[in-house]
Amino acid sequence: MQNRFLPVLLALLAGLLSPVAGATGACERLVATGDPEQPPYLWLDPQTPGQMIGASADLLELLAKTLDLKIDLIRSGSRPAAEQHVASGRIDLLLGSFPGGARRESLDFIEPALFVQSVVAWVRRERVFPYGGWSDLYAHQGVIQAGDRFTRGFDPLSATSLPLKEAPTLNEALRMLRRGEVAYLLGERQVVQAAAESLGMLAEVQPLPPLLSEGLYLAVGRDSACNTPELRARLAAGLTELNAAGLAGNLLQRNAARWLAQGLPSPSVVK
Repeated sequence: MQNRFLPVLLALLAGLLSPVAGATGACERLVATGDPEQPPYLWLDPQTPGQMIGASADLLELLAKTLDLKIDLIRSGSRPAAEQHVASGRIDLLLGSFPGGARRESLDFIEPALFVQSVVAWVRRERVFPYGGWSDLYAHQGVIQAGDRFTRGFDPLSATSLPLKEAPTLNEALRMLRRGEVAYLLGERQVVQAAAESLGMLAEVQPLPPLLSEGLYLAVGRDSACNTPELRARLAAGLTELNAAGLAGNLLQRNAARWLAQGLPSPSVVK
């Protein structure tokens, strides 16, 4: 009797203990999340509750197709919640994150960056002033859209350092620039460009060199069951291929226009 059932028991035990079978099943589909308040990179679609859209979402979809991977993008409620879910391993990928010191302890960031986020001062073409860096802005009155967090999140760009007014909307901030009430408008380059184009002002304004630029990265949680050197290498190769195709600019412009058309609250630059 013992000899009769021993092969069956051994086969069942081998199946239960096989790491290959478990890993394959766990990684047939990856799950990603991100900051739902990061337009034009990522935000909640008001027309489809719970669905996140934006340039990062579009690029993630292209990456999945390029690598023949299944990647689901889900909402986590907030930026801290998204980071915590990925750091704990409950979700595999974090979309559009800055590689801060604390994040590097729980996340593996994939090179190259998804996008490079730039904050610039926009000025009227006929009123360009000498500019060699952020310190040259002290002598001029500027404006931001109310609610933008980058002026309080980055040093030395802070509301207490620079003379900044607040406009209720980005369109109103551009109109203040047009009327000569301010000398510059601080904003994310692609978002301001889309707003200026929608107002027919693109020929009237120009950006100064960026005050700051930060890469927005795709990161894999170190505790994710799918985090392997092979996966990270595939993701890096796919991003390199997409980066070489020069898609970032078009994706950002299209989604900046999409966000503005929806009339949603201010975007933000977040550390």
